[in-house]
Amino acid sequence: MQLGQCKWYAAGRAAALSALAVGTLFWGASTLGIRINSSASLPVGLYQVASSPGATLVAFCPAEPFASIANARGYRQPGICPDGGSPLMKPVVARAGDSVRFSENGVAVNGKILPNSAPLPKDTAGRPLTPWPYGTYAVQPGTVWVISDYHPRSFDSRYFGPISEGIVRNRLRPLLVLR
Repeated sequence: MQLGQCKWYAAGRAAALSALAVGTLFWGASTLGIRINSSASLPVGLYQVASSPGATLVAFCPAEPFASIANARGYRQPGICPDGGSPLMKPVVARAGDSVRFSENGVAVNGKILPNSAPLPKDTAGRPLTPWPYGTYAVQPGTVWVISDYHPRSFDSRYFGPISEGIVRNRLRPLLVLR
């Protein structure tokens, strides 16, 4: 083997070992019930699957057509959802029995406005965003509203309305996050 070939072989071997290590890390974390968040919707960090139905964070695969919109626009990474995208992780802000008032000013739950919840007319690439119809909603049994007040650009119930609890894959709690 010539010197140039050795360098390429060593670089390829290092890349393959690195990919294997990262894959093993993700598989191990998933097996242990750890979810990694790198999106701006929540603090970056590790979240642990929780058994409590009252957990304030959920991971879910969005319904169509919102799943395809999020994938096409790059709001989600490739992942394990049926559409090939990654689950969204969002805080639950309203449950059955709560009242949600949605307007151009944002989302109010039981009369209290949530910070950073106003819908935006465009995403960061300048593409139009269509908000969920403005109005007052009584949250129905079997549904929740998910809104990230952590970041004003979150793709959440502002744009796709309430979600069915049936699409929730996991309930989560923060484990190790960066604020």
